[in-house]
Amino acid sequence: MNHNQNCRTCAGISRRHLLKSLLPGAISLAIFSNAQPAKAERTPKALVLSCIDFRILEAERYFLSLQNLGNQYDFTALAGASLALSGVPHQADAQAFWDQLDLAYRLHHIQKVIILDHQDCGAYTDKIDPELSNDPAREQQVHAEYLNKAYWEIRDRYPQLNIELYFVTLNAEVKPILPVTPEITT
Repeated sequence: MNHNQNCRTCAGISRRHLLKSLLPGAISLAIFSNAQPAKAERTPKALVLSCIDFRILEAERYFLSLQNLGNQYDFTALAGASLALSGVPHQADAQAFWDQLDLAYRLHHIQKVIILDHQDCGAYTDKIDPELSNDPAREQQVHAEYLNKAYWEIRDRYPQLNIELYFVTLNAEVKPILPVTPEITT
């Protein structure tokens, strides 16, 4: 068959141009046909529940890195943190936490829950006592009570998880809060 520049079949496309245009596709096909699905290099070790307050984020991240968590945690933020687990200000906040915990546990196989409450929390001031932050000892005690409630609720649903409770000051001091066994009433 005789081809020339007026041939509609060739229309100015040379074999060399055709091969050059097909080469990248052929190489890509060879590379991607042997590619394996991406796998996470690391998996989360914990679910962290924090307040939404921007003032404590840096202190929390630094603290979590000191706990050898780096970026190996799932993060959930709800106004009031432990207060939200009690359904304040909205029951939907508590349900959102339980949904997040369920997913983190089932899909990421977390081993730990960390709850970080903080000083001068607007949710506590709004829903518990407008003067709460004026008395630091009382403020920490009220937070400890809600953190303790959260601890036992999580423990009841997920007894195999480790649970850590903390109170973060505005000076970036992170204070551990130890859970207290609830009193049994008869």
